[in-house]
Amino acid sequence: MTKPVARVPQRRNARSNRARILATARRELGKNPDITLEELARASGVVRRTLFGHFPGRTALLEALAEEAAETLRVAAASGVKPTEPAERALAYFSLSMWPVGDRYRMLLALARDDLGTDRVAEVLAPARNAVTAILERGQQGGAFHAHLPPAVLSAGLEAMTVALLEQVNTGALEDDGTRVTVATLVAAGVPEERARVVVDDIATMVVAAAAADD
Repeated sequence: MTKPVARVPQRRNARSNRARILATARRELGKNPDITLEELARASGVVRRTLFGHFPGRTALLEALAEEAAETLRVAAASGVKPTEPAERALAYFSLSMWPVGDRYRMLLALARDDLGTDRVAEVLAPARNAVTAILERGQQGGAFHAHLPPAVLSAGLEAMTVALLEQVNTGALEDDGTRVTVATLVAAGVPEERARVVVDDIATMVVAAAAADD
C-alpha cells in the first residue's frame, strides 16, 4: 500500500518557493520593471506553474510585494525614529536604519508609474516619508538644516538622491554600507561636511551596537 505523502514538507517547500519568488522579484523588478512572469520564474529557479500557483498574475505578485515592503518599511521606519536626538543625529540614524531595506524603495518606485500606481506606492512609503519630513521640519526650526525649501519638498529631494545613489551601489559604481550616502544626505540637508562625517561615524557605531544586541 502506498504511503501518503507528508504534507508538512510540502507546505515547507511551498513557503520556501514563495519566499524565493518574492526575493527574486524584488531584485529583478528593481532592475527591469517590465520583466515577465516567465522570466521571473526562471530567475527564481521554479517552473512557470509553481509561480502561477502562488501568484495567479502580475497584479497578485506586485500586491504581495507591496504588502511585504509596507511591513518591512514600517518596522524599519519605526525603529529608525529617534525623537529625543538632535535633528542631525536623528536624520543620520534614520538614514542608516533604512539603508538595509533600500531595495524595497527602489523596487516600489520603479513600479509606481505603470503597475502599482503612484497612490499605492505613496501609501506604502508614507511612514518613512512622514518620519523624514518631521525630522527635517524640526531641524529647520532649530537651525540645523537649511530652510529655503519646505520640509516635504526637501524630503522628496533627499529620497530621490538616496535612491539614485543606491542604484549606483547596485551597479558597482559606488561602494557603500550606507555611511557615505548618509553623509551626503546630511550635507544636502544643510549640515557642514566635516560635522556630517563626525555625526555619521558616531551614529554608525550606535546602529552596529544595536544590531548586535538584537542578535
